[in-house]
Amino acid sequence: MPSNHPVIFFDGHCRLCSGSVSFVIRRDRKNIFRFAPLQSGAGQSALQKLSGIQQSAGTIVYAEDEKVYTRSTAILKILKRMGRGWQLLYAFIVIPRFLRDPVYDFLARNRYKWFGRRDSCMIVPPGRGID
Repeated sequence: MPSNHPVIFFDGHCRLCSGSVSFVIRRDRKNIFRFAPLQSGAGQSALQKLSGIQQSAGTIVYAEDEKVYTRSTAILKILKRMGRGWQLLYAFIVIPRFLRDPVYDFLARNRYKWFGRRDSCMIVPPGRGID
């Protein structure tokens, strides 16, 4: 896994998740982020090396500076790193995780019903994935 790039691990079948990744890619003009579907072997292997666990596809995972963040904290950390005004949303970090994560969990439980599911995993653009 590239140590100088933060990595976003995401559900590659989820349309909301894939759309969110596309959103970040379009705004990441400095190519800061790398991406890995949680369903991929490379994604699972890199995540296991980082955290020692395998993660289910229902949770976004963000790895930066050898630290691993999940759920609402992962999203806020990504927004903070995106810059260009998006970092202002990081202010929601003051809301305790025990209040933020249930909102994330509710959305995650309903994401396929509300946004749909892809038949195949999203392909990360060349040079933006992990090896």
